[in-house]
Amino acid sequence: MPIRDVSVNIALDKPIGLAGFGKPLIIGQNTDGFAYKEYLTLESLEADFAKGTDVYKKAQALLDQDNRPARFAVAGYDSASTDATVSKTAAELVAASLYLDWYFLITTSNTPADIVAVADAIEASKASGYPKMYSGQVAAAADLATVLAKGYERTFVGVHPITEALDAANVGENGNKEVGSITWKGKSLNGITPQVLTADELAAIEDANGYAYLTKAGDNVTSEGKVMSGEYIDVMHGLDWVTANIEQRVQKVFNNKPKVAYTDGGISQLESAVLSVLKIGFRQGIIADDETGAGIYSTSFRLRSETTPEERASRKYTGGNFNFELAGAIHEAAISGTVSQ
Repeated sequence: MPIRDVSVNIALDKPIGLAGFGKPLIIGQNTDGFAYKEYLTLESLEADFAKGTDVYKKAQALLDQDNRPARFAVAGYDSASTDATVSKTAAELVAASLYLDWYFLITTSNTPADIVAVADAIEASKASGYPKMYSGQVAAAADLATVLAKGYERTFVGVHPITEALDAANVGENGNKEVGSITWKGKSLNGITPQVLTADELAAIEDANGYAYLTKAGDNVTSEGKVMSGEYIDVMHGLDWVTANIEQRVQKVFNNKPKVAYTDGGISQLESAVLSVLKIGFRQGIIADDETGAGIYSTSFRLRSETTPEERASRKYTGGNFNFELAGAIHEAAISGTVSQ
């Protein structure tokens, strides 16, 4: 778990009554493994991974995008290594790397079994205190069945020929945009060939909560933007952003004050920190507005008189609560009209 004095938990009800949040990590097979390292350019990566390697191809697709990330990370495992310090599988390496400063995972292996193993590790990332998301890719719609059965909330999977890195391109274009400002459906990607699919073929992919890259109204775009549980990618990304930023803002209160008194005034400082994040979340489009244009969010912090002597003696405050309504997005529209003669 991270070293901090603040813990934030968000439960996603249905219906709903910072640095590192776009940084990708590419993981692949490499002789003797490869320690986590960050890069700014393909040229710097080439010193460690030659052109034509799987890692290089993923990075190239990542950086070919108009909204590419400022930096990305790479790490490697070696299934044949006898060195106890080297991870033998992608899943093992992911689990050992959760504490590092990255958010979106991309892997060079596209087999359903490997994706499931890695997705299991990513699904456990929230409980570890370092929530992450995984962008996977399979070659055929039938391959989605194994992943769909797990109902992952932190993994999204594209169906596309593995000769092109749809998984990396999607993260490269959308992962670094301001959290809350976009949905992942209907996005154009550089260097990815649109697939010609029948309505039934596309339905098979989307019914399994996957997505494809195809042409709609003359534009080449991603067909959907869901994780494997059926929730939307932007919802999960937004919830992680809110959680992390509230933890950071409240921790800063503790760090920057000589003392946060166990008084109504001290409690108010914590509440103000939470409210400041909710206001930003509203401006960024994570949080919905009402008919007057005001953000739909609120906080409720117990006064000192409402806490117990035991709580005050332990110097722990657990009386803070907040709630908000997700803004969501429109993915489909049914529009009717009349024609007069």
